Order: sequence, then structure tokens, then C-alpha cells
Amino acid sequence: MINDIKAEAEKKMKKSLEALHSAFNKIRTGRAHPAILDSVMVNYYGQETPLKQVASVNVEDSRTLTVSPWEKNLVPTIEKAIMTSDLGLNPATSGEVIRVPMPMLTEETRREMVKQAKADAEHGRVSIRNARRDANNMIKELLKEKEITEDDERRGEDEIQKLTDKYIAEVEIMLKSKEEDLMAV
Repeated sequence: MINDIKAEAEKKMKKSLEALHSAFNKIRTGRAHPAILDSVMVNYYGQETPLKQVASVNVEDSRTLTVSPWEKNLVPTIEKAIMTSDLGLNPATSGEVIRVPMPMLTEETRREMVKQAKADAEHGRVSIRNARRDANNMIKELLKEKEITEDDERRGEDEIQKLTDKYIAEVEIMLKSKEEDLMAV
């Protein structure tokens, strides 16, 4: 039973890390990276569709992304979707290809983005701690129902804590990496 609770907690913690990873992908650095456009949704025949399902996104050079729609008539729609996204990007169309230059980041912008990354990391930590709390509550419930012993409870809580420490350390590594990425000129 405790192993099931531990597995469930680990699953929730992994999801927290995945959510943090996708949040970090939305924070743009000065370099071009296709994942920056993952959150862009395009109106495709009346349906909101992720950009990567209607076009290919490639890195042209270190500061430019190219978006190649699979249908020519989508060029203006995709360009508008990129402009209206909260990424602060200005695409330029040349024929059937949309070029998205990455603006240089000022020191102030970099600091704001580091603040955002820290806030996202804190949300990740809180989410991991919530998974720990839920797992510990389930273990306490088992003890109250007399399905496990106090030793089992202590052992289970220790295992959950080790899991929590591991995933929070992972968050710290991801945050440090993102900070270095943002502050590199």
C-alpha cells in the first residue's frame, strides 16, 4: 500500500517537473529555440490548434526562427497568432516562410525573466510539496485505519521525504541552468 502511495506521489512530482519545464520553455532567452513557440495557438478552420500541428518550426540561425506553414493560406493567420501571443515577438513574412527574429534582451528584461523563472520554480516546489503532503495524509489515514504500523508510517514518510528532496533538487538544477541561460550575453 505504501508503495502505491509512493508511486502516486512520484507521478505527481514528475508532472510538476514537466510543467516547470514547459514554463521555462516559454521564457525566451536571446537565442532562437523552437520550443518558444509551443504555446502559440493558431485558428485553423475555426479550431484553436497548436502551431507545431500546422507548420514546421526550425532554427535558421542563433537569433531567428523560421515557420513554414503546410498550407499557404495559413501564413497571415500564423503571423497574427505569433504577434498576439504574450511572447513579445514580431514575425516577418517573406513569401511562404515566416521569419521570427529574437530581439536582444536588455539587462532589465533579463532580470525580469529571471524573476519569472524563479516564480515558476517556486510554483514547481509548492506543487511537489503538495504531492508530499497528500501522500503523507494517505499514510496517516492508513495508520488511523490500523492497516499499517507506526514503523511503516515512519518508513513511508521518510521515503516520501527522500523523493521530495530529490525532485526539489531537480527544480533547483533546472532553475540554475535557466538563470545561467538568461544571464549569458
